[in-house]
Amino acid sequence: MRIDVSNYQRILGDEIRRLRKQRGWTRKELNGRLQSDISLQTLATYELGTRQCSVVRFVEICVALDALPHDLMARVHDRAFAGTSIGRVRVNLHRAVRDPRPELLPLRRWAAERLLEHDPQQGPADVHLDIAALEQLAALCGMETIDLISRLRELAGSELD
Repeated sequence: MRIDVSNYQRILGDEIRRLRKQRGWTRKELNGRLQSDISLQTLATYELGTRQCSVVRFVEICVALDALPHDLMARVHDRAFAGTSIGRVRVNLHRAVRDPRPELLPLRRWAAERLLEHDPQQGPADVHLDIAALEQLAALCGMETIDLISRLRELAGSELD
């Protein structure tokens, strides 16, 4: 799958603008909170998605907005790849139910419930979990999301798409 760069930039700019407006700030107010000196026009082009923003500048904007860069990028990613399996983890429900690791008990319970609803004639009992579902499931399992993803990858038949 190819990345639509202009769409990704537009979504990133939209998320930056949304955060700024959520705080009730003008571009000038945001600009005043930045560490480096950039023009209001440059800030406007970032928000419009017509100009690429360096990673360092992006982090600087996030810090000024009191937002975590990875949270903002996760929202951008989710919007940019909505309707695709990019960034999702595929889990075979049968294998999840059989996994004996105690920390995955909430996953086993959830998978067992999903299997009750699964029609075998519809194919394999695979589900794709997006980042929001993975974060919630990780919280239920009492672990970090990245650790849950690692454990899911260990399950035979589970892989990052």
